[in-house]
Order: sequence, then C-alpha cells, then structure tokens
Amino acid sequence: MSGDRTVHVSLQDRSYDILITSGTLGSSGELITRWFRAKYPNHSGTQQALLVTDENVSSHAKTVQDSLTQAGWTADCVSLPAGEPTKSLAELSNLYDRMIRMNAGRHTLVVGVGGGVIGDLSGFLAATYTRGVPFVQVPTTLLADVDSSVGGKVGINHPAAKNMIGAFHQPLGVFIDTEVLKTLPDREYRAGLAEVVKYGVILDEKFFEYLEASIDKINRRDPEALRYIITRSCELKAMVVEGDEFERTGLRAVLNYGHTFGHAFEALSGYGQLLHGEAVSIGMLCASRLAERMGRIDHSVTERQVALLKAFHLPVDLPPTDAITPEAVIDKMRLDKKTVGDHIRFVLPSRMGHVEIVKDAPLADAIAALPKPSR
Repeated sequence: MSGDRTVHVSLQDRSYDILITSGTLGSSGELITRWFRAKYPNHSGTQQALLVTDENVSSHAKTVQDSLTQAGWTADCVSLPAGEPTKSLAELSNLYDRMIRMNAGRHTLVVGVGGGVIGDLSGFLAATYTRGVPFVQVPTTLLADVDSSVGGKVGINHPAAKNMIGAFHQPLGVFIDTEVLKTLPDREYRAGLAEVVKYGVILDEKFFEYLEASIDKINRRDPEALRYIITRSCELKAMVVEGDEFERTGLRAVLNYGHTFGHAFEALSGYGQLLHGEAVSIGMLCASRLAERMGRIDHSVTERQVALLKAFHLPVDLPPTDAITPEAVIDKMRLDKKTVGDHIRFVLPSRMGHVEIVKDAPLADAIAALPKPSR
C-alpha cells in the first residue's frame, strides 16, 4: 500500500522488519508467512499458530486469525482479560497449558495481538515454551507500536515489581496497522504519546521540536503525522537496540528515561490505576527536576517537557493516594532492574536530545524531585 514504511532492526541472525502500514490487517497472514518461511526455509510440516489477544481487541485478532487461515495456517486464538494484572504467572501458566493441549512444537508460531501487556506476555510465552518458539508482534496501541513491540524485551510482572521476570526474544517481525488506532480509547492513545515524547528528549531534539510544532495534528490522530511519529520512534529505538541488544553496554538504558520513577508509581498505585505511559509522563518530569537539582540542565528543559506533556493531556502530577510516599518510592526504585548494588541508576538529561546514566544522584534530591499528589 502506498505510504507503507519499513524499519529494519539489524541484529545478525535475529534481524527483522517493522512494517508501518494502514488498513492492511486483513492481509497480514501473507507477510507473516513470508517472515516465517525466511526464518525456517526447510520447515515442511503443518503451519500452526496460537494468537494471544485480549477482550478489547479480539476483533482485530480475528482479522489476523482469518488471514493466517487463508494463508494455510492452523490458527487458534485465546482471548484474555484486558489490563496489567493479566501479565502474570497465573495467565502464563494457562497459556502453557493451552500450548500443550494443542500439541505445540518448536515451530509453532505465537502471535501477540494487542497492547504492551499482551505483547510482553505472549512474547515471554514464546521465549520460554520449549526454550523458544517463533513470535510475531501485532501491536494495537500507540504505546506498543513505539515501545514494547520493538527490541525483544518480554516478560511478566511480579507482585513486588513490574517486569521483574523476563527474557530477550526477538520477533520474526512487527506488523503495525495504524488504522486500528482509530478505535483506541483517548486515554490509551495519550499514554502512548508519553513514550513518543521520551524519544525526543533522549535522542533527537529535532523530533521533539516536530512534536511541539505538530500538537494539533497529533491530538486529532492525523494519519500522516501518526505514520511519521511511529516510524521515527521505531527508528530511534532500533538504533539503540542494535547497539545494546542485551543491555550489556549501558546504551539501551537510555530508553528507561522516566521509568525508574514511573515503575515505582505504577506499582504503588496498583497496576492498572496509572497507565504505563501516564506513569512515565510523571516520571520523566521527576528525572528532569532531579537533573535540575544536580545542575545538569536549566529549568527550560523541564518546562518544555511540561508544556508538551500537558498539550497532549498527559498527567504531570501524581493521583491522590496515600500509598505513594517518598519512602515507598525509594524502596520500589531499589527493586528496579536498573539498580546496581546500593546505587539507584537514573537516566537524566544533560540537554534536550541527550541523556546520561547517573549512579551517584543524592537520594535527598530524588525525593525532592517527586511531585505532590493532586487532591
């Protein structure tokens, strides 16, 4: 289709394409089949797939399932409750049972059709069932389009901390159809914009300037603007992932801007009360204020983020709650995977478009950077 864009993620034998298209979900089976055959050219058995989705987007999953069936696949589908609590050991165990009942083998394809919760859960299923089966992402939210579907990080939550149980498992490909965003609830759409803003802050000041200049088009989901911000976000994330696929050099840690604070806010408020993107929005401003207090940036860098996040109708303050205390936030951040020893690692801006990993931030300054809950 005219206007399709492809972002290639170059990871040697784990390389794959991200297709950004519009209105072609009904033909997704053809492309998924090509991805599968390119990876397994000698496979001659039954093409078997399990689609994992949630109740909010089961119609999109049915479209993909029908397309795979037309392409010669035996395709089953399981629909789970929507929401962060689904990313759990209990639901994962049920999916293992489903795979065993369908006699799934090493070449059974898992297709995640949904937002970040479904992508992470189904990806972890694919990473761990028989030590790894092929996987395709079909994200249906803006947040998943630009973040969780790219880079191969999959996993589930532990009651004590988000994403504590996980793996790296690259997909065969990522199929993004922007047409499905038309039915995405407004709150979910705006939560995705937080991650888009993040890319501008950490990697690309010109992209941040584009977002500032395109607020109206982005707020009304202009198709061209959507394709551009999704493509550019995927390009930026792919660039980082290519340089640090397994988080060994520290480069990939820049993608966690706002997440050290944000994951703590998510956990303390009860998973699902704050959407991931909403927590990241608040967390980015905490990190920026911390950078200010340490003399790394001037106030204008924070103010530009505040203005843009507010223009996208994202929260900049914590919701009313007694659970998010400074002590509780610090305790949660100590559980974060980015913590090294007794040091909480923060991703902090040094200017717009560039961030650095900081291990020696005073906890008193981190506490002072916390917003007061709104009342």
